[in-house]
Amino acid sequence: MNGRPQIGGVRETFAPWDDPGARPLVRFEGVSKAFGETAAVRGVDLAIYEREFFALLGPSGCGKTTLMRMLAGFEQPDAGRILLEDRDIQAEPPHRRPVHMMFQSYALFPHLNVAQNVAFGLKRQGLPKAEIAGRVDEMLTLVRLQDHGRRRIDQLSGGQRQRVALARALAPRPRILLLDEPMAALDKKLREETQFELMALQQRLGMTFMIVTHDQDEAMVVADRIAVMREGEIVQVGRPAEVYESPADRYVAGFIGDINLFEGRVETSGDGLVRLASAEGLFVAEGAAPVGATAWLAVRPEKMVVHSEPPPAGPNVVAGRILDYGYLGDWTTYLVDVGAGRTLRAARANATRTVDRPLGCDDPVWLTFAPSSAVVLDR
Repeated sequence: MNGRPQIGGVRETFAPWDDPGARPLVRFEGVSKAFGETAAVRGVDLAIYEREFFALLGPSGCGKTTLMRMLAGFEQPDAGRILLEDRDIQAEPPHRRPVHMMFQSYALFPHLNVAQNVAFGLKRQGLPKAEIAGRVDEMLTLVRLQDHGRRRIDQLSGGQRQRVALARALAPRPRILLLDEPMAALDKKLREETQFELMALQQRLGMTFMIVTHDQDEAMVVADRIAVMREGEIVQVGRPAEVYESPADRYVAGFIGDINLFEGRVETSGDGLVRLASAEGLFVAEGAAPVGATAWLAVRPEKMVVHSEPPPAGPNVVAGRILDYGYLGDWTTYLVDVGAGRTLRAARANATRTVDRPLGCDDPVWLTFAPSSAVVLDR
């Protein structure tokens, strides 16, 4: 059995999508949805596996929430099918589906206390009182609110309200839990802490989670796989490291983190290397592309090496001056003017408390990168 390890283990051992015999828990087959003349989702094919933490990532209006709402039953597709355990669930109303959704607003009932909020869905299922009480205690303990059952919702912090909403969504024991921007209302520090708590909770329960977010960092931290969406379509699906290090196109490269793009003409291609002539200089990168074609090299800021003295002559060197910089504690980010209105971004790790000669505005610098650090894109 392909089991997923606890936090601290090697998450890469969990990969049911690489097993030809594995059956997805959820499948979207050619799913489309329009609102009037606006196409929100366009022919989406997607598979999500049991015990996977899956993220839908994209800007506002890309269709990610519509896709989630169709799985929950709050919207109906215009075309295609949604299958849960190989069963078409389109005819099933939301309350009959083993799918629960935690809304961005949390949608807690202010006239009910914490325990009553968690029990709400269980009462609608008609469970015995003793079972409801036991399930509520179990869920409150799970989210570390066991001493808050009698509190009113307005007596809770934002993080505590989020955990109440999570406990209420988990109490009916759904096959898949849908999370719609669940951490949007939290401050940065609490959001980062909650991300790891959510991962640990999902692994402890062995459940399938699907999160919708526009926060790239959030998706990169929590998800086993990420689907990047654009204008109703999925443009790439992969592990966070795959999507970041090997983007499918310029859109994905620019949406996931910061990127430097060099456009040019392919002069030579062979033996796993591409030689590209660009306005910024001559570049060599690992990859393949047709000779004479237009291509782009994508280089992440942290792959750029910043030199205060000219490096040896050769490819993959760009000279410029520091336009501005930002000290972020663990990193310093530099904006480098390389002429013709072109600005590149480089990041340097602050590995020591001090440096011999700190770089400042208007200082001349030279940026270099290794051929293995660039990704060759053809679109």
